[in-house]
Amino acid sequence: MRIELTGVVKEYLSGGRTLSILSGVDLTIASGSSVAVIGPSGSGKTTLLGLMAGLDRPTRGEVVLGDTRLSDLTEDGRAEFRATNVGFVFQTFHLLTSLTALENVQVPLELAPSSVRRRPSEIRDRAGDLLDRVGLGDRLTHYPAQLSGGEQQRVALARAFVTEPRILFADEPTGNLDRQTGSRIIDLLRELNEEKGTTMVLVTHDEDLAGGADRVVRLLDGQVEGIR
Repeated sequence: MRIELTGVVKEYLSGGRTLSILSGVDLTIASGSSVAVIGPSGSGKTTLLGLMAGLDRPTRGEVVLGDTRLSDLTEDGRAEFRATNVGFVFQTFHLLTSLTALENVQVPLELAPSSVRRRPSEIRDRAGDLLDRVGLGDRLTHYPAQLSGGEQQRVALARAFVTEPRILFADEPTGNLDRQTGSRIIDLLRELNEEKGTTMVLVTHDEDLAGGADRVVRLLDGQVEGIR
């Protein structure tokens, strides 16, 4: 799915003054491509990711995903759009501690709109297949506290892909991992991107992760400083 941002501005009011986070970002990401967004802390990377995902609205400008202009959707409409088109991987995993690995991966399918919801047996099979794919076929009944950081991130990766999203957003997916485990996560992201044709946008400080992307977008002070 293609992503297009036109004149995207994000501002907040803080202490009676306007704080500018993004200042007129224009960016087009081709369908099926992978893009790494880099830049120093405070440059607006995570804010940009949230706007592209429809988690927040820009102060000005437009975000279009495929043929859908996010500003045309209500909050509920954006949530439904994300449920059927978007996957997320976060640095801090965000796994539900009271659920097993298998149950965590099943959650997005169980919460999917009724029009696209699968049967319980299909949900379980799909989640189990993905956990096996990321090397956790023998950890289905383990809870997050029983898994290492790398294993938890692999559960999060399986959860992000379980709905077969057309776009995947990842915010520092290797930030809390050791180098070897991080390399494994990078390989998995690349494999899934290539196999499924998923458009992938990664916010990262990891040079190895950024280096494997089709393009690298550098943000500085809320603006696109360069693209390579």
